[in-house]
Amino acid sequence: MSMKWWMENLSRKAGIVLIASAVMLSGCSLLPNEKEEEVLPEIKPPQISQRPEYTVQTKTLESTVSVMGKVISLEEETVYFTTGDHNVMDVYVKSGDQVKAGDSIATLDMSEMEKTLRMERLAFQRDELAMKELLRTRDEMDQSDFEQQRIAFEEKRQKLADMEAEIAKSTITAPFSGTVVSLTVKKGDKVKAYDPIAIIANTDMLVPASKLTKSEQEKIAVGMEAIITISNGGTIRGKVKQLPVQTTESGGGNGGGGGAAEIERVEDFMIIDVESLPEGATRGIPASIKVVTKRTENAIVIPPSALRTIGNRTYVQVTDENGKREVDVEVGQQTSTDVEILQGLTPGQKVVGR
Repeated sequence: MSMKWWMENLSRKAGIVLIASAVMLSGCSLLPNEKEEEVLPEIKPPQISQRPEYTVQTKTLESTVSVMGKVISLEEETVYFTTGDHNVMDVYVKSGDQVKAGDSIATLDMSEMEKTLRMERLAFQRDELAMKELLRTRDEMDQSDFEQQRIAFEEKRQKLADMEAEIAKSTITAPFSGTVVSLTVKKGDKVKAYDPIAIIANTDMLVPASKLTKSEQEKIAVGMEAIITISNGGTIRGKVKQLPVQTTESGGGNGGGGGAAEIERVEDFMIIDVESLPEGATRGIPASIKVVTKRTENAIVIPPSALRTIGNRTYVQVTDENGKREVDVEVGQQTSTDVEILQGLTPGQKVVGR
């Protein structure tokens, strides 16, 4: 009987537990869902930018002037006709030909002028006969009339001489022995006076050269070291031997074109003296020339970004184990990458950039 009572009692307790669980579950389903807590990102304080630090160094400091140029001959000349508006009758050379002094380069067609000259000479012969007769009767003539006829006769004589001189200009010749390095005309071309026709050069006297602007020439002096890079020919060193007698607006040594203004002379170039040119260097090949205008050995230098100025004061920020401090400095030579410090710093110190 006690066993039966125990089982009944256990059954009642289990039933109560089940009812309580059901009530709790139903009660939870009736309550509203709680919002999930929003996860905020961690906010980190901004880092203060660290200014760069540089070590004071020593180095060889160079200031340079860079210009573009080309290889020219110390003995070269542009030849041209001094009479114009004529057609080229014949060209006797081609580019690359070797010529000797006095060899014909080209000639103009002066056939019309030569025909006119022949007619003028015949007419002048008649004038000479008339003048001889005039001289016989000079004493019987009015002196003023005689002088007028004499002057007219001399004018005709001068006209013949001018035409002969003009025809003599119809052929241009080589001024010296050399190579025809440029030829700009062909048979039948019409040319004007002083148009470049050909360039004769002595190819045994080649040098690097460049035209200069006024500002470039003001920085360069004879004797300065030059570093020359020849296109496809390597780099060589030399010294400035000659400065141009006149400067240009744009500089550069690769001018060309036509017209009297484009005729080039050796005197228009800065000439660089070199022991020898790289193998394969020819006249007209481009050359990059860098002239060293100032060189300082063992210069104490810092980057330009480490230099500071306020008014007339020039200083740097030095940093060491004791922190940062300002130090006044005296500045010397400056380039795009370095500033020379004459006083105020020693190699190995640390300076703060901006």
